[in-house]
Formats: sequence, C-alpha cells, structure tokens
Amino acid sequence: MRWNAEQCREAFARARVARLATADAEGRPHLVPVTFALLEGAGQAPDTVVVAIDNKPKRTTALRRLANIAANPQVCLLADEYSDDWEELWWVRADGRARIVEPGTDTQETPSEHRTAIRHLQERYGPYRDAPPTGPVIVIEVTRWSGWSFG
Repeated sequence: MRWNAEQCREAFARARVARLATADAEGRPHLVPVTFALLEGAGQAPDTVVVAIDNKPKRTTALRRLANIAANPQVCLLADEYSDDWEELWWVRADGRARIVEPGTDTQETPSEHRTAIRHLQERYGPYRDAPPTGPVIVIEVTRWSGWSFG
C-alpha cells in the first residue's frame, strides 16, 4: 500500500537510522547509514532532515558524502522496517537537496542553523548529549516523500 506524505513523515520520524545516498559529479553512488532528525516544515516551508558528521572514528575527515554533496546536492534518504512477519514491512524515501553547514557559522543576526541541528539530534540520541558532534551538518530540504507498507 502506497503512503501519502503525512504517513511517510510519521514513519520516517520514528525510525532510528536511515541510509543516505549521494552521488558524485559522474553519478557514482555512495550509501552510508546515518542518524538524523526530521524538522517538519511549517506552512509552505519544506520538511528538513539534518545529519551530523559526528565524532565516531572514521578513516578520514575528507568524507565522500561531503564531497559528493558539494558536487551534486541531490540526495536520497531511506528508512525501513524489516520483519519476518511481512505484514509489518514498510519503507520511506525522502528525496531532497542537501547542503553542508559548517560549525561556527553563527552570527548575532542569523540563528545558528548548525547549533539548532545539533540540539535536535541531541534530543533524539543519547550519545550526542554526552558528546555533541563538532563537525559539519548536512541539511536536506525534502522535495518528495514516497513510502510503502505491506498492509
């Protein structure tokens, strides 16, 4: 059964992890699991998903997902639920346009988009309360929701 945008938002917001798909300028895909927070749009504002580059060990700080977004801002997020009881199956996809917000971009006149994103992520994930992410934040404006459930 196909879901409408509201059903997609609700299921996506409950998910604990999603997969972020990016592609480089030549279209080569890259997929990584991510933690995220959904900031629902108000009025005509689009829904926004934020993803932090956190402090977990990584092979390099020059992450492919960041380079891909700089070259090609079109991204996709996928959250899903698998169960051997197939009547419990569902998936939600959020297509959107991403941009990178670096830490320390706050000004007196502009609310800190980076700090706001980190606060929302801290509300969702305990480890972020103990060790707030200090790297860039990926901000994704959702342009299309799609989803499906078995029943």
